[in-house]
This record gives sequence, structure tokens and C-alpha cells, in this order.
Amino acid sequence: MEWLTHITHVSSYANPSLRPPRKPLIFIGPPTTPLTITHRPFSTTPSLLDWLAPKRGHKIKSRKGRPRVCTGGSTRGTTVIHGDYGLRMRDHDRRISAAQLANCAETIKKRLRGMNYRLYTRVCANIGVYTSGNESRMGKGKGSFDHWAVRVAVSRILFELKGDLHEQIVKDAFRLAGNKLPGLYELVRKGDPPVMGITKVREGVTLEDMQRPRVKLPLEATAARLPAASPP
Repeated sequence: MEWLTHITHVSSYANPSLRPPRKPLIFIGPPTTPLTITHRPFSTTPSLLDWLAPKRGHKIKSRKGRPRVCTGGSTRGTTVIHGDYGLRMRDHDRRISAAQLANCAETIKKRLRGMNYRLYTRVCANIGVYTSGNESRMGKGKGSFDHWAVRVAVSRILFELKGDLHEQIVKDAFRLAGNKLPGLYELVRKGDPPVMGITKVREGVTLEDMQRPRVKLPLEATAARLPAASPP
């Protein structure tokens, strides 16, 4: 059915008061049809956060700092929680850039292409790194923003894998990923004991033994352990 439009012709009078009153624009068309909603107007599911950059941005310049050192007996972040296998740092704490983490995750995805798996990231690059130009004089501020980084403590889990995967394939994927990152890494399975510092809490070593204060030996026992100053 053709659309009919009726528009009142307005003559151009010199005096605006002599113009006839305008009539409203009328559209005559087919009856309205119900609209089909093809998308949800809102969602209660939170949006995915970017683990390679914080949400707040770099408004406040962060200090260089040092990775967290577990001196109070904490074993947080040293065991596999979500997946079946994990990649854990085992040599020394360091600062890893977001580009290195992204390269590592891309290496794992390329090795496991076509397989049924899920990759979990246990770290987030939320530390800003600021640099100044080469051969610049001292002073004049901290420098401009360069990249994001994360402080990874020793024995910390970086990535986890879950799915229908063979252990040898997971080992190969984590081996390739560890070559893209600085430091030494090891494969961890779900159910492995936690690590306090660099000491694994297993048979014969408990958290209570490691958290207890040092025993102060008497002077006689300490002197008996020292070597003799002169031969008898």
C-alpha cells in the first residue's frame, strides 16, 4: 500500500501574521507491526576485564616497588585452583611486562589449537612502568608512561589449563610458554602441595613447623656446635 502524505502549502506573505495557520504533518500508512527485539536491552553479566591493563588507567604514577615476599607463612597463589595444570615460577621474583604475558598466552593457544580447553590467568598487569629518554639530564619528573607490568613473586601460579588434554601436550605448551618469559618455570598439577617461599609443604614439613618462631638454643649447645679454635 502506498504511503500518502498530506502537507499544507504555506504561501509566502510579507507579513507573518497574515499567513494561514499551519496544519500538522500527517502520515497515513499500513498498520503498525510489533517490533522484534533481537538483542537484550541490558545485561546482568559483568563485562570482561582486560587482564593486560587495569581499569582505572595510569592517572597516578606507581612506584617501581618489589614483588611480594611471603614472610608470614602465606601460601596464597601457589596452588592450582581453577584448572588441572598450572605454570609456576620457581627461581626468583621479578617484574613481567604485559607484552610478555600476552605473548605467552598466545603461544599456549597456538600449541593447543583445535583442542577443547580453557585457559585461566592468575595475574593481572596493573603496575605502570614509566621511562624517560636516553641521555637525558637528571630531574624533570618521573617520565612518561611506557607499558604495564606485573610483580610476580616466587612460586606464584601464572596460568592454568583445564580440559580434555594429555599431560604431555600440556607440558609441551607450558615449556614453549616458559621460553617466552624471563626466569624458570615448572608444571604443577591440581592437588600438589603449596609452597612457602621456595619450600614445598609436603610430608615431614608442615605449616606449623615453618610458622613457629626460631628456637633460641642455650649458650652451651651453641658453643658445642662451633669448631674448636685450636687442635686438642
